[in-house]
Amino acid sequence: MRAALDKQLGTLGRPPYDGPLGGVFGACVAVVAELYRHGGVPERDAARSAVRHLLETLVTAAPGRSVEVRVPPYAAVQCVEGPRHTRGTPPNVVEMDPPTWLALATGTTTWAEAVADGRISASGPRADLSPYLPITTAND
Repeated sequence: MRAALDKQLGTLGRPPYDGPLGGVFGACVAVVAELYRHGGVPERDAARSAVRHLLETLVTAAPGRSVEVRVPPYAAVQCVEGPRHTRGTPPNVVEMDPPTWLALATGTTTWAEAVADGRISASGPRADLSPYLPITTAND
């Protein structure tokens, strides 16, 4: 993650990250979210790291295996308590692009706004992640 963050900062003309080791994840999320908000295209490794970190945080906040959350091309996870799914397409699926995931996870858009705009594909009775969002704020 550190290499991806420093590469992304370099493309923005900023110095490498010099904060605490524990802040690398938050710094990467912040830089990638900022780029998406302003219509930029982040470095692939930085975007992948930010998406995966936030999905892992979601899994920690909403453990379980009843909902599959997909953010192609970077990752998919299962979360939310309820009946576990083991074969085929799960009955509860949420899919979105990376910019939408970062916006939801950082609180710059709401679940209702993203659904209304068609930025989220959600199916199944448990496919509402709004109780678990935002994961962090854009200012963290």
